[in-house]
Amino acid sequence: MTTEALFDLLTNNQGKSLIFEYQPQHYVAPNYHITEVKHISVDSVDCGARTDQWNETIIQLYESSVETDIKTYMSSYKALSILKKVGKLKSYDLSSEVKFEYSNANFHKSQLIVNDYEIQNNNLILKLATEKTDCKAKDACGIPEEKSVSQEAACCTPGSGCC
Repeated sequence: MTTEALFDLLTNNQGKSLIFEYQPQHYVAPNYHITEVKHISVDSVDCGARTDQWNETIIQLYESSVETDIKTYMSSYKALSILKKVGKLKSYDLSSEVKFEYSNANFHKSQLIVNDYEIQNNNLILKLATEKTDCKAKDACGIPEEKSVSQEAACCTPGSGCC
């Protein structure tokens, strides 16, 4: 999701509670805060000696360990107000991908993409997901493309040589 798409989504759902699902059926606690917004410019070289450049917006979410009595989620309106205030200090690249940085006692620190969203009653639920690492230069490095294996081929049958 681009930063602009996130802003549009928040604008169109300002009266809704903003909930983050960081894994299926696992939600950021209602006492979260937006503690930092990073405007990242990535300038990279892959293993095939190809250069690339892109921008990212990374929004950090923090659960307060001392505010456990908070039971209502931040509204989309409040989140949008925070993000707009940041934009007055540091301009956004609205075409950049937005990611959410998050961790808790049971989930390691990760930068999560917005995989999907759902509107349930008065809630806007952003469904976050991790991205897997990948080689961008498989052809230059001689890494074969992964082939899907059928269920039958995956079974260890006599004479298949896999056992």
